[in-house]
Amino acid sequence: MSQPLYNNCQLLLASRSPRRRQLLAQLGLEVKYVDLEVDERLTEEVPAREVAQRLAIRKSSGYLPALLPRQVLVTADTVVVCESEVLGKPADRAEAAEMLHLLSGCRHEVYTGVCLRTTHQQTSFSECTDVHFRHLTDDEINFYLDHYSYQDKAGAYGIQDWIGMIGVTRIEGCYYNVMGLPLARLFAELQPLIG
Repeated sequence: MSQPLYNNCQLLLASRSPRRRQLLAQLGLEVKYVDLEVDERLTEEVPAREVAQRLAIRKSSGYLPALLPRQVLVTADTVVVCESEVLGKPADRAEAAEMLHLLSGCRHEVYTGVCLRTTHQQTSFSECTDVHFRHLTDDEINFYLDHYSYQDKAGAYGIQDWIGMIGVTRIEGCYYNVMGLPLARLFAELQPLIG
């Protein structure tokens, strides 16, 4: 393994998402993975574009162990918004199919909210990427649901998976944001905390 870019900093990623873990590991920073259990249901009315950021902040607040001076806690959440409807992770196959039918032939937004916390400060932000899907047939949707993991993905799809390869016709914004972590924005926001 190569030497981390910043030796004076350790990121604590509070996420079970294998994609977030993989993406953050590629930034050239020392990363430690920590577990976190937080109720992700919002009880108050929140505009769709703010949901992911609010959840990222809630996750950060739910991490109770004290941070060390050189540590930065990273929490994140991703939601898909189509026609003002917020789509999180599907509860089952039927809901996943419903989500994919809704996204078929449409443009939707993917919001990833990120919260960064140190011993002395906290900052948060949200990144939006527009994703355009061509019309998906029932056979294509069923094939994806039969052969790929959709359960842990907002909107029931992964852009890096087969359905993204054959269905996404265009994106406007950060590709990695759709995977669950806007890397360029995250790296820029980390600079004041670790530089």
